[in-house]
Amino acid sequence: MKSLNDLKIQLYADGADKAGMLDLYSKPYIKGLTTNPSLMKKAGIKDYEAFAKDILQTITDKPISLEIFTDDFTDMKRQALKISSFAKNVYTKIPITNSKGESSLPLIKELAAQGVKLNVTALLTLKQVAGVAEALNPAVPSVVSVFAGRIADTGVDPVPLMRACGALLEGHNKAELLWASTREVINIFQAEECGCAIITVPHDILGKAAKMYGMDLTELSLDTVKMFTKDAADCGFKL
Repeated sequence: MKSLNDLKIQLYADGADKAGMLDLYSKPYIKGLTTNPSLMKKAGIKDYEAFAKDILQTITDKPISLEIFTDDFTDMKRQALKISSFAKNVYTKIPITNSKGESSLPLIKELAAQGVKLNVTALLTLKQVAGVAEALNPAVPSVVSVFAGRIADTGVDPVPLMRACGALLEGHNKAELLWASTREVINIFQAEECGCAIITVPHDILGKAAKMYGMDLTELSLDTVKMFTKDAADCGFKL
């Protein structure tokens, strides 16, 4: 049976549930981890710094992205530098704009010039990616997170756009294109096919992928019928 270990694309676990993060961190097919304030809210985290430093006690040899959470660019810089100081494997996530729609590119350029490893996030357009490509420091590792899943939610096929994003990053040998907002298992293979270096995958979809990748479809068909039969029996249906 096929294994997630065989994939060329790097799988990053996307979540903020500590137990889930540490479990996935131990899996050889997980090459890194990401989180964000919305995932932290869902997980009930109240103390950002305590949470970050706690998981970094265990997550030491795979990259992990931690996001800033302020609208003021001066404070964004302060938070970014503090987050990047937590550990050598930390990438600091900077949204492409603040919530007022003001561009983060000057800050991204400044932080990149200072050697901060960045994960530029919430990107959805080629214009945004082109701006990031110009702002990044070619000598410093970085991640460019394009929200392919959100693009698909609008009815637009993200695959051609992701290929174009990859072309914009050519020559940036240390900048990795990341397929973000994964919705289903097939996205992993779409991302790999269109040349993305990384895909972030929510914990539940990773579980489904680990269980079902490479399954024989005839066997899966039978399993589905068995599920229907069992559920009908459990309900005590009669006609």
